Amino acid sequence: MKSLHTILAATDLSASSRRAAIRAAMIARKIGAKLELIHVLDQKELNGMLQLFGKKGKLWQERIKSQTQKSFLQLADHCSKPLGISAGRHLVEGEVLESITEQVEALDVNLLVVGARGEGLMREQLLGTTAERLQRINQCPILTVKQTPRKVYQSVIVPIDFSDWSRIALRLALEVAPNAELTLLHTYEVPFEAKMRLAGEKEEEIQRYRKKIRQEAVARLHQTATDAGIDSGNWHPVVIRGNVVDRIREQEKKQGADLIVLGRHGLGTKVGAVKIFLLGSNTRQLLIYARCDVLVVPHN
Repeated sequence: MKSLHTILAATDLSASSRRAAIRAAMIARKIGAKLELIHVLDQKELNGMLQLFGKKGKLWQERIKSQTQKSFLQLADHCSKPLGISAGRHLVEGEVLESITEQVEALDVNLLVVGARGEGLMREQLLGTTAERLQRINQCPILTVKQTPRKVYQSVIVPIDFSDWSRIALRLALEVAPNAELTLLHTYEVPFEAKMRLAGEKEEEIQRYRKKIRQEAVARLHQTATDAGIDSGNWHPVVIRGNVVDRIREQEKKQGADLIVLGRHGLGTKVGAVKIFLLGSNTRQLLIYARCDVLVVPHN
């Protein structure tokens, strides 16, 4: 994976996407990446207004475009100038997802930042909205911002299953949050534990087997950190039994994490010229229920 050099924040000028733009600017400044902002005027809505209201619709169109441009430029200044950086500005008309995807490709973006809408039960409504559909479509890492950015990331959880995607996720976490304290989290289940009990195996033997699995996982986490070149004082391992989503959320709450970095699993399929990834259930649940920001790495 290439080093991060271009960050694109997609904004619809809502409070949620404002947070995303500010976070994108903070990351760009921290790592020296180029910052780009995009807002898409939905062409279908504009055309529908014109068809329905005729000349009056045309007048409203122009007013909307003018006000949108003003608000977009204000947002760009608000998130970049206080940090002493500049931001590329892309105000385009078209279909929202298609336009953002085109800019990702045209600008060679390798981190897309979007806002997450909804709080509490409303997080369920994220499904099917722009944020998740972008997660399904784009092949570059996507950061979904949920929290109001106040400082650079301090505490990051990286779930590790020792696959290639988790090693890529770890490298990305080190780029996005170079000074944060990292938690490398591995969840496990004991293979055949239920059948061992059914076969009458003694509990102490099952416990010994469970302990061995945990020790091996801890050793592999240390090797993963060594291979990634992580300073020993900047990370700690968490190896725990149970459901991965539940354990990540528990750890997030326990340490007050402000970022989770993980990969997305699932089958890819072509729709037109765009590859759509079906989000794995674990990734999908964390996008909805995690309280902190979530950075999802594509899994090809």
